[in-house]
Amino acid sequence: MQLTASDIVSLYRPTPCSLRVYLREQGVPEAEPSAFEEIIEELGQRHEENHLATLGSYEDISKVGRDQQGTRTLEAIKNHTPVIYQGEFTNETTIGGVPVVVVGRPDFLIFDSDGYIIRDSKLSRKVDEEHHEEIILQLQLYGWLFERTVGTPAKRLQVHTGTGEVVEIPNDGGNAALAKLAEVLALKKLQAEPYEPAGWTKCKAGCGYVDRCWPQAVANQDVSVVMEVDQGLARQLHSDGIITAQELVSNFDSQRLSDLNRPWGKRQQKVGKKAETILLNAEVLNSGKERVLCPANIPAHDNYLMFDLEGLPPQLDDLEKIYLWGMQVYGKKPGKFLGVTSGFGADGDREGWEKFLATANDIFAEYGDIPFVHWHHYERTHIKQYIDRYGDPNGVAARVLQNLLDLLPKTREAIVLPLPSYSLKEVEKYVGFMRTQEEYGGTWAMAQFILATETNDEAERNARMAEILKYNEEDLAATWAVFEWLRSKQP
Repeated sequence: MQLTASDIVSLYRPTPCSLRVYLREQGVPEAEPSAFEEIIEELGQRHEENHLATLGSYEDISKVGRDQQGTRTLEAIKNHTPVIYQGEFTNETTIGGVPVVVVGRPDFLIFDSDGYIIRDSKLSRKVDEEHHEEIILQLQLYGWLFERTVGTPAKRLQVHTGTGEVVEIPNDGGNAALAKLAEVLALKKLQAEPYEPAGWTKCKAGCGYVDRCWPQAVANQDVSVVMEVDQGLARQLHSDGIITAQELVSNFDSQRLSDLNRPWGKRQQKVGKKAETILLNAEVLNSGKERVLCPANIPAHDNYLMFDLEGLPPQLDDLEKIYLWGMQVYGKKPGKFLGVTSGFGADGDREGWEKFLATANDIFAEYGDIPFVHWHHYERTHIKQYIDRYGDPNGVAARVLQNLLDLLPKTREAIVLPLPSYSLKEVEKYVGFMRTQEEYGGTWAMAQFILATETNDEAERNARMAEILKYNEEDLAATWAVFEWLRSKQP
């Protein structure tokens, strides 16, 4: 059996999942990559090639036939080639009593006076034990392969990160990477599908099997889709024979569940105070009927401004960037949709922030201290970030912060829904809100914005931006629909 450094990455990305390794080994087909995922891959390749251009003369091993790449890599090392690009190492060994062939293809081998540095280029901005452990393991496996193949240790192991920084990786002789490959091998050799807890964030983060696994877990009412059941608790319950929400309710009261120990990082921890909420969520999910706990604690105003931001994660830009600040007033004196976009030039990010502040100031002038209603903490986090980045000379952003009204916790305090997630997209469907666009979503919008940024065709750019603005406008309408529905609920 062949094992590669990519097998370790497969275990971790897009989120840690043992089932994904098993399914890939079984040849189960995955969904086609989304436009966003294709853009990420393209940006990663561009990042790698830009770094290669700074390293001087090099030999590209990928230009020769696959069956010759290992031999050609060794020849280039013996010749002290300054930079070896896309080299290959292969080594036969035994892992867990099973003969395997381990293959690794580091991005760069860089000659440094008396030895070679192994370096990989990644979009990830942070690489340490808490962030992207798989990258560390990948480099350590390359180090082990290099020493086994060449006969001498690599001089250093390094990662060229998304910030342009070169980070040193400790060389542990490959021990951690080989241990992880043993886990991968055990998963690949399983005769039956392993249990893997589902999770809204975990499964919806870009896994190619989401359309296979998530609906199945929801249909079966797996304990992992009960709100507040974390991954460690789901694994513990499953190992104890508690598979469904119904079995959870039937076998536990709040005290017994509170006292249950489950994995929590590298230690064990009791479920504690969450037990009562978990059981309530399980009961509601099992019954399929919502339960109103109390009237929603929403301050009374004549008008409310729905507020939603669209942004790029930091690996797609030098800064974590908000490219659309969406606002619309609803209530007794409704207003039109206000979609403030950042510019496409070098100062576009600052321009977007300044336009947002000016627009928010106009809204305060007309409506006074109107609540800015949003869903979850994204908006609060990024307003604070932009205050730190560009300042708040007239105090408008501080006033926005004071008037923010996060609708998600208000919803969860007031009502328990028979849903596996309280994402806006799930709740809006539950309350009956219908969108007009066939394609929409945060990652879809990011892909459209990147494509709009990349094109020189003004008509194409305007068309893509119009689609993004329509998506954001419907996000605001959905937030208002949920807002109105929630205010109508009584115990």
